[in-house]
Amino acid sequence: MEKRSGFNSKLLPYLFLAPQLLISGIFFFWPALLAVWQSFLKEDAFGLKTEFVWFENYKEIFHDSNYLNSIFITLIFSISVTLICLISALILAGLVNKIKAGKYIYQTLIICPYAVAPAIAGVLWYFLFSPSIGYIANILNILGFNWDPSLNGNHALILIILSASWKQISYNFLFYLASLQSIPKSLLEAASIDGATPIRRFIDIIIPLISPTTFFLFIMNLIYTFFDTFGIIFTTTQGGPGYSTTNLVYKVYVDGIVNLNLGGSAAQSVILMIFVSLITILHFRFVEKKVHY
Repeated sequence: MEKRSGFNSKLLPYLFLAPQLLISGIFFFWPALLAVWQSFLKEDAFGLKTEFVWFENYKEIFHDSNYLNSIFITLIFSISVTLICLISALILAGLVNKIKAGKYIYQTLIICPYAVAPAIAGVLWYFLFSPSIGYIANILNILGFNWDPSLNGNHALILIILSASWKQISYNFLFYLASLQSIPKSLLEAASIDGATPIRRFIDIIIPLISPTTFFLFIMNLIYTFFDTFGIIFTTTQGGPGYSTTNLVYKVYVDGIVNLNLGGSAAQSVILMIFVSLITILHFRFVEKKVHY
């Protein structure tokens, strides 16, 4: 008979949960509720006068062409970074999983970028691709490619995509390596004996077995691109030239801190929160069915 453990007091489980609930309430739910309330207000630049305007802030931002452009930039940026991170990390994990000599050295070197703060990663890539002093920019100029992210919006977008991907690949690599190492070798050996080519083994065995990891990483990469890349954009392009690299989270900062439009900025943050929640719900609703646990 299975022995079940329990608490002697009904209050004790709630006491264990209390610290986490308190932290979530203070640092997530309370600021989120304040943002929702702030999104219905309009304040002057000095905070001396406040007016309740209902959905006026929401109407204004959807008539703002820069905001609509930031949605487009966010989609391109998020999809590009997510795909680059997933594909690159899977290739690196597959290679490291096969090598014997120096395996731990390769693992350590690939994991190192994850310890770098986003702002520092942005500075590093800014110097590498700087048109005046950057090594990579000089090579591109020698090859006849007029690289200048300070003037060309496409170049600036490529720069922040590469910076954000480099920072996040190591995170994906760790999960993919652990997932590949958990695949029973007997399955791959049996398929090989049956005549399955490496590509066929990858498609029919490896991809289904690592699909839970891919599903998890897809969600985490999206959240990363939506919220954790502010430091990279701030230190590399500052949203420019123009608004060519201003994604949704950076637009919240520009309107709230730089332009002092607190109500509009709060409304944007509420929309961003709803947008990410919808993507996550839709992903769980439709994509999770194809995941094999």
